[in-house]
Amino acid sequence: MRAGVGALVGLGIAGLFLLSPSIDLKMGLFLVAPFGASSVLLFAVPNSPLAQPWSAIVGNTVAALVGVAVCMLVEDAALRIALAVGLAITATILCRAVHPPAGAVAMTAAMSPEAIDQMGFWFALAPIAVGTMILVVFAAIYARLTGRHYPFRQFDDPSKHGTADPDPTERLGLTEEELTGILESYRQSFNLGVEDLARLIGAAELQAATHSTGPLTAGDIMSRNLITVRPETGLAKVADLFKRHRFKSLPVVGPNAKFLGIIFQIHLISQARDDALRLNRGFSSAFKRLLDRERDNSVQAGDIMMVAGPRATPNTPIGALLPLMADGEVDAVPVLEQGCVTGIVTRTDLISALARGAVRND
Repeated sequence: MRAGVGALVGLGIAGLFLLSPSIDLKMGLFLVAPFGASSVLLFAVPNSPLAQPWSAIVGNTVAALVGVAVCMLVEDAALRIALAVGLAITATILCRAVHPPAGAVAMTAAMSPEAIDQMGFWFALAPIAVGTMILVVFAAIYARLTGRHYPFRQFDDPSKHGTADPDPTERLGLTEEELTGILESYRQSFNLGVEDLARLIGAAELQAATHSTGPLTAGDIMSRNLITVRPETGLAKVADLFKRHRFKSLPVVGPNAKFLGIIFQIHLISQARDDALRLNRGFSSAFKRLLDRERDNSVQAGDIMMVAGPRATPNTPIGALLPLMADGEVDAVPVLEQGCVTGIVTRTDLISALARGAVRND
């Protein structure tokens, strides 16, 4: 659904720029069929190397130039079309800009000699280059709005923590060159990016690590003696519980231990940081003011708790929790039975379980 809506809106926006009341061959203000194929890649498989901005924009544009040139030089229709597509494939590979719809772009030019007579090489600029750029820009915006990544993060980009270290699951001990060599040896470089391969290997290693723990579940390793708070609990009380018990998370519950959400220490820090930025004050004074607001009953636990997030049942295998903890997405996962919290699995619980498994195997 997300991909379909993205293509619908993306082509609609491109149409606003490119569609005139009648097809304008002089200015190139019209949509072409290959844009539909480009939309499939940009919105349905944005992680593919074939869908990245360089491949899409340069691939389509180079193919258009090749198609126009062949259309001007070759009269026989069958030969013209075959030659245009074949040369376009070669040219885009040499430019490291393989984009499957580019073959259709070259074919469109070769099949339209009358239009090419009027437009010439302008066809490569508008509608092809302009239309593809519009789709790429909207695809990047749409991906951010819908929680996806496009353009796809490259192997040497900073991690999500803003440091030069790769994410924990991607610290493989393999260089980018070695990963690239693996892809090329299996002829998969067009279908899979280096970053994709690193993520897959990391995920496979995590899954293999779970085998050493045996058939452990969340119920086997969870902390059961929970300290919880109510949604109306003040932030001073929450901060005191964090300090007293040295926890990093506190479940928020309603009547009969009904799970409502969870508070991580970072939520308190973020609230104080927001106050500091809003008031242009130091962090310490902002945190003090935050607690002062709590005393006036203006900020409570329910105001800062995280409602959406990963949850588990007592039967959830710990292998399902490993990727969450390893990536740093959460410090703890609540364990629920019929909507009530009965335990919590922390990163410490998980590390202890893995350590016990490693000792048993030795």
